[in-house]
Amino acid sequence: MNCAIIDDEPLAREGIARYAKEVDFLQLIHTCENPVELMQLLDQQRVDLLFLDIQTPKMNGIDFLKIVQKPPIVIITTAFPSYALEGFQLNVLDYLVKPITLDRFLRSVNKARDYHQLLQRAEGIAEAADYFFIKCGSKFEKIHFADILYVEGMQNYVTIYTRKGKYVTLLYLKNLEENLDNQAFIRVHKSYIVSIDKIEGIEGNEIFIQSHRIPISRNYREQVIERVVTKKLWAAGRK
Repeated sequence: MNCAIIDDEPLAREGIARYAKEVDFLQLIHTCENPVELMQLLDQQRVDLLFLDIQTPKMNGIDFLKIVQKPPIVIITTAFPSYALEGFQLNVLDYLVKPITLDRFLRSVNKARDYHQLLQRAEGIAEAADYFFIKCGSKFEKIHFADILYVEGMQNYVTIYTRKGKYVTLLYLKNLEENLDNQAFIRVHKSYIVSIDKIEGIEGNEIFIQSHRIPISRNYREQVIERVVTKKLWAAGRK
């Protein structure tokens, strides 16, 4: 995994770099003192894992996460625990509070490696004929696209609800969404994606799929009505 470090403290950068060099699956490709320096690198070279400080000059780490498109896996490294909630809301994988011990660092990067492997498998979803595999605990489960009712995301986990049951796996919702057919699935809420042809009804701000009720957020309601309801009514009226 290619990794980079953003930290305005030289000693902190050196410490994380020293830890990274102890890990055989990490390749340190860049260190810098603020996120602005990293933006050009992201356009030129693949970064799989980013160690990100919060309070950095020119732009702080939280603001960087809000604006960067398709960020790498992020582990926050900071002396301030108060940013943890906001960090996890922005899909960081882990949050390390300085001083960082080697043991805590190793547990974090091993978690990053496992997640990176899951992302690589997710990227291969589009290449599969009509199914993909996810890891649920110690077992790999085969999921057919046609069986999916809807998907619920929570931080860095997703729950996939199918005709056969539900499956929980370590994966960001946005990464799964990128590999779903956007003609067959639609985002209805920041935390929910549904299969369009499984929708049985819509009432108020809820979608009905079998016995499930899935919320529609205000930001997505117009798009949902346009794609799921309006076009079907228009088509029916022409027959």
